[in-house]
Amino acid sequence: MRALLEKEYEVPTPIQEQTIPAAKAGRDILGIAQTGTGKTAAFAIPIIDRLMEKQSAKGAKRPIKALIVTPTRELAIQIDDSFTDYAKHTPLRHTVIFGGVNQNPQTKTLAGGVDILTATPGRLLDLIGQGFISLDSVEEFVLDEADRMLDMGFIHDIRKILPLLPEKKQTMLYSATMPAEIAEISNKLLHQPLKIDVSPERTAVFDAIEQEVFFVEKPEKPALLVNLLNEKKDKSVLVFSRTKHGADKIARSLNKQQIVCEAIHGNKSQNARQKALNDFKTGKTRIIIATDIAARGIDINNLGLVINYDMPDVAETYVHRIGRTGRAGNTGLAFTFCTEDDRQMLKDIQKLTGRKLDLAQWQTQKGNSQLHP
Repeated sequence: MRALLEKEYEVPTPIQEQTIPAAKAGRDILGIAQTGTGKTAAFAIPIIDRLMEKQSAKGAKRPIKALIVTPTRELAIQIDDSFTDYAKHTPLRHTVIFGGVNQNPQTKTLAGGVDILTATPGRLLDLIGQGFISLDSVEEFVLDEADRMLDMGFIHDIRKILPLLPEKKQTMLYSATMPAEIAEISNKLLHQPLKIDVSPERTAVFDAIEQEVFFVEKPEKPALLVNLLNEKKDKSVLVFSRTKHGADKIARSLNKQQIVCEAIHGNKSQNARQKALNDFKTGKTRIIIATDIAARGIDINNLGLVINYDMPDVAETYVHRIGRTGRAGNTGLAFTFCTEDDRQMLKDIQKLTGRKLDLAQWQTQKGNSQLHP
C-alpha cells in the first residue's frame, strides 16, 4: 500500500477493479486487454500480496513462486520495473531474463534465489534446459500478450513450457484478441476462470483520442509526414511502419531532413532498442519509428501523437496502436494515412471501433493544393 501511494495510484482502472479481488482470492483470470489498460498492476499487486502471506523462512532457498511469461524483451523489462515499484517495501526478490544478451548476469541472480521471475519464452526454455531454472514450485503463473506470442511464432515454446508447471497453481492469461489457438490454450490452462473484457473500443481511454484519417497516395506519404511532424513540434510522436525495412527507411529520410528520430524493430540489437526507448521516454528523442511488435515495449503516459504511416494488417492492431496515446487522464491524437489500397482496412477499423474517423485536409508542398478525401 505504501508503494502504491508513492506511485499516486488512487483510482483503479476497470481491469484492476475487476481482477484484483478475484486474483487475491485465488481465482484464475482470463483477461481480454491490451497494454495501457493497467493490466500489469492488475496481476502484479495480487501476486505480491499472495506471496507476502506465505514468505519463505529466513535462510531457506528461494524457489521461483511466480512466473510471468511475455513475448518481447522490452515488455519483460517493463513488467519487472513494475515489480520494482510495487514490491519495493517488501522482502520479495524478483528478476527478468530475456535473450540477445549474455546469460551470466541472469544466471548469477537466479542462483541467489528469486521469488518472482519475468521471462521471454526462448531464454526461459534455454535456462531450464541448462538446469538453471526449475518451475516445480511455481504457484502463480501469468501468460501475458498471448496473441502476440502467436504472431511472433512463440506458441510452440509456450506449449513446451506449460507441462513443466505444477498442476496446482493460480493462472492468469491476458490477450488483446482471442484467436482460436489462444482460446484452445486458455481452455486447457484455466480452471473456471473469471473472464474480464476491457477491449479498448469499450473503454473511456478510447474516447480521449482524437482520430483523423488522411487520404493520400503512397508517394505523398513522406511529405505529409514531414508536414505533420513540423506542425506538431510540441508533441512526442510514435510513427508506425508495417515492416522493419520501412521503419529504417522512414528514419533515414527524416534524419536527412534534420528531423531527429530513431527506429526500433526486431533486427536492432537489444542495447540499441533499449537506448532508443529510454531516449524516447526521457524526452531526449521526440520521434520514434516502430513496428507493431517493437512498440509493445513503449509505455509512457504523455505520448502526444500516434501516426499510422502504414495501415496495420488487421483492424484490432489499429486499436492497440492508438491506445499508446490518451493515457493516464491525458487526451491523445492519432493520424492515419490511407491509400486507395487501404480503403477496405479503413472500413474494417471503423466497423470494429464503431466510429467514423474524422476526415483531414492537408496541403502538398509542391502545388500547395488542398487535397480533399
